[in-house]
Amino acid sequence: MKATCPRARAVLIAALVGGAMALLPATASAHARISPPVSVAGKLQLYSLAVPTEKSGLTTTTIVMTVPSGFGIDSFVPPPPGWQMHLQQTGSGDSAVVTKVSWTGGHTPTGEDSLFQFLAQPASAKTYTFQVEQTYSDGSIVNWAGAESSPAPAPTIAAASSLGGGGVSVLTIVALVVGVLGLLVGGFALTSGSKGRTLA
Repeated sequence: MKATCPRARAVLIAALVGGAMALLPATASAHARISPPVSVAGKLQLYSLAVPTEKSGLTTTTIVMTVPSGFGIDSFVPPPPGWQMHLQQTGSGDSAVVTKVSWTGGHTPTGEDSLFQFLAQPASAKTYTFQVEQTYSDGSIVNWAGAESSPAPAPTIAAASSLGGGGVSVLTIVALVVGVLGLLVGGFALTSGSKGRTLA
């Protein structure tokens, strides 16, 4: 692809923006989210789950993510210091399918995100909806499982069949490039063929 191609220029700009974003510290967002929000079906990619601590004077101590059917998690980036990860899965070995992930033991303060990363592959082109349960230090629970218009919407990912067809928006390209950048950075912490395991 020539450097003068408009799409190539858009991807280059997106890569620069994504690289700059990767240097910024994580700050709390309004809702729990999984990024990138758009990805390609059948492709292994690095994803990030970010859950904000919104209650004043409390910390987030537990995060539980229920994985939708067809969204195959291959491996995990080690969680931040102080957090431990626990998996629920069906099958074993290369046939193991992660159905639920729990991160416990953390203390994410007000105004910050609990951030966890994993390599995964959506099986088909559709929208994947996750359920995330957040427990605070006072025992209160927030279930991020509602509709998009609700106070606690469930995180979603839209998997597309490809980038072809000429109808790809710049925002879609940006989302995909940021995901690829994350894969390049986070991939150093991962080892291939280690399905459903935390990697040192």
